[in-house]
Amino acid sequence: MNEFSLKTLAENNGEDGKPVYVAHKGKVYDVSESKMWKGGTHMKRHKAGNDLTTDIQAAPHDPDVLARYPQVGVLKQEETEKEETMQQPMPEFLSNLLKRYPMLRRHPHPMTVHFPIVFMFSATLFTILFLLTGIHSFETTAFHCLGAGVIFTVVAMATGWYTWWLNYQAVPLRAVTIKKKFSGIMLAIAFIAFILRIAIPDILYPFRSISLIYFIFVSSLLAFVTVIGWFGASLTFPVEKE
Repeated sequence: MNEFSLKTLAENNGEDGKPVYVAHKGKVYDVSESKMWKGGTHMKRHKAGNDLTTDIQAAPHDPDVLARYPQVGVLKQEETEKEETMQQPMPEFLSNLLKRYPMLRRHPHPMTVHFPIVFMFSATLFTILFLLTGIHSFETTAFHCLGAGVIFTVVAMATGWYTWWLNYQAVPLRAVTIKKKFSGIMLAIAFIAFILRIAIPDILYPFRSISLIYFIFVSSLLAFVTVIGWFGASLTFPVEKE
């Protein structure tokens, strides 16, 4: 049985006529005959030539699907051990719970993450509408959205940590690291802005120095949530390089 390092596995990525190999739990499979792996990419998300042990845990199908294809080798033991040392073990009670309710594995974060995106966008949008029109109901709506954004950012961050640990075994990932840092900063800014608005109900009228500070805080949420959303989407739909 051939032994593959992660480097030699990566060479079999389905490009330029190369075979399409993927690894799962130390075994290397040849999925070249699968129409779902045409060109070395599966569902525009997963690239051949990689260890997909973690990815398959979050897939809508069982890992048994790989049994349909020939096993062409195994990952070198030191490669497998290196990955396992980076992963966090799952408690047995949680493993049993997820087997019974698989939706808990895939849905909490993708579902909850949409709320802070919408509320943060809305807080900025309605604040701008108020400044342009002077209609006070827009400012009130912005305040409500800001408060909801703070609450749901906490929820989204909690489910994000859960999903990172559950589906990626808390393995350090650049996109996750960026999301965590920007989410924490965004939450702090939104919370400060929310407290300012409670303390100073007329913070935007008349417009003055504190109004400018408040507006900068609120408008910056748009940029933060865009960056966080971009890197979150890159985990689900990686950007293809030319």
